[in-house]
Amino acid sequence: MLTLKVITENTQEVINKLSKKCYDAEAIINEVIDTDKKRKSLQQLLDGNLAELNQLSKSIGQLVKTGNAEAAETAREKVASIKEGNKELETGMKEAEKHLTELLYQIPNLPSDKVPVGKHAEDNVIEKTGGIIPDLHEGALPHWELAKKYDLIDFELGVKIAGAGFPVYKQKGARLQRALINFFLDNACNAGYAEIQPPYMINTESGYGTGNLPDKEGQMYYDSIDDLYLIPTAEVPVTNIYRDIILDKKDLPIKNTAYSACFRREAGSYGKDVRGLNRLHQFDKVEIVRIDTPEHSYESLQEMVDYVQSLVEKLELPWRILRLCGGDMSFTSALTFDFEVFSAAQERWLEVSSVSNFESYQANRLKCRYRGEDKKIQLCHTLNGSALALPRIVAALLENNQTPDGIRIPDALVPYTGFNWIKRS
Repeated sequence: MLTLKVITENTQEVINKLSKKCYDAEAIINEVIDTDKKRKSLQQLLDGNLAELNQLSKSIGQLVKTGNAEAAETAREKVASIKEGNKELETGMKEAEKHLTELLYQIPNLPSDKVPVGKHAEDNVIEKTGGIIPDLHEGALPHWELAKKYDLIDFELGVKIAGAGFPVYKQKGARLQRALINFFLDNACNAGYAEIQPPYMINTESGYGTGNLPDKEGQMYYDSIDDLYLIPTAEVPVTNIYRDIILDKKDLPIKNTAYSACFRREAGSYGKDVRGLNRLHQFDKVEIVRIDTPEHSYESLQEMVDYVQSLVEKLELPWRILRLCGGDMSFTSALTFDFEVFSAAQERWLEVSSVSNFESYQANRLKCRYRGEDKKIQLCHTLNGSALALPRIVAALLENNQTPDGIRIPDALVPYTGFNWIKRS
C-alpha cells in the first residue's frame, strides 16, 4: 500500500497519477488525510495526558511526605480521571488506525511514468515482437481438437471429476506438462533463481501482504473452516517469505523461482476465447520473484523481461511484448509488461506472462525492508513474473507445430519430453 508520507506530502500528485489507472482517488485520499489528522490529534492528547500523569505521580509522593493529605487525595482523583479519559483516547486511536489501514488497502499502487495512458487492452503499447507466425496447412485444428485427436487432454473427464476448467492431462499430454515445468525451472535456476517449493494455501495475512486481499477475494478459492485461500500464483507464498523481515543490502537482489498449481475462480464458460486451455480454474505455472533496492528495481525488471523473452524464443513461438496502459494494469503494479504468443489455429494472441514491478507497494504491506550501508532501514521493491504459465503455451505449441504427420516438439524441449513428435498410435 502507499505510505502516508507519500500521500500527505504529494497529495495532488497522487490523485493525478491514480487517474491514469482510471481510479478517482480524491475522496478517499481526503478521507485518509482527515483520519490521519484525527489519529495524530488523539495521540497528542494522549501524550499530554501521560506527561501530566507523570508529573502528578511525582507530586503525590511529595505531598504525602509533607503531610498534605488533602492535596494528595485531590491529585489521586485527578490521576484516576485522566486514566479514565485515556481509555477513551486509546479506543479512539485504535478505531482511527484501523479505519486508516482499511482506507489505505483500498488505494491502488501509483503507476510509473512509463505507463501509457489508456482504459482498455486496445490502448496497450506493443514494445517488441519476434518469431515467425506459421503458415498452417489447410484444415489445421485448434488445440482442443488436437488434444482429443492425439489423446493428450480430456476436458470432459475433468468436468466429470471436478467441473469445467479442470482438464485431465494424459499420456504424452501429461509428459509435455511435466517437461515444460522442468524446462522452465531448469532455465530459471541456470539464470540464478533459487528454487522454492511453497505451500498451495495461504492465510489472510499473506493475502493482504501481496495485495490479493481485499482486491481479489472473489477470484480465490476459500476454505472457511481453516480460514485459508488456495493460491492464485506462487508469487503470493514466495513473496510472503520476506514478510516482517529486515534484509541486508549486500544480500540483494534476492531471486527465487517456484512451480505451483494455481487456482482461480475467474474462468468463463462460453465462446472460443475461454475454450480448451484458454482459461482454467486450475493450471500450472513457474514463477520468478525478485526483492531488490529501489535504485536497481527497474534494471531488475528489464532483466526479467529479457529472461522471459529468451524462454519463448527457445520454444520457437511467435511472441510480442506489451507495455500495459493504466486502465489494464493490476491493482498492485507500478509497471507491467505482458507477453503474448500467437495461436495460429485460433488466429489470435494469447497472454502467457505478466512481468511487473510493484516498487514499495507490496513491501509496505509486508514490512519487507532492508538495512543500507548507512544502517538506515528502507522499504524494498518487489517484482514478479510468469516464466511461464503453461496452458496457453501448450495451446500454442500444439497448434503452431501441427503437420499432416503429427505435432512436432521444439528442439529445446526434446531432452525433457523424451520424444520429438506426437503422432496417433
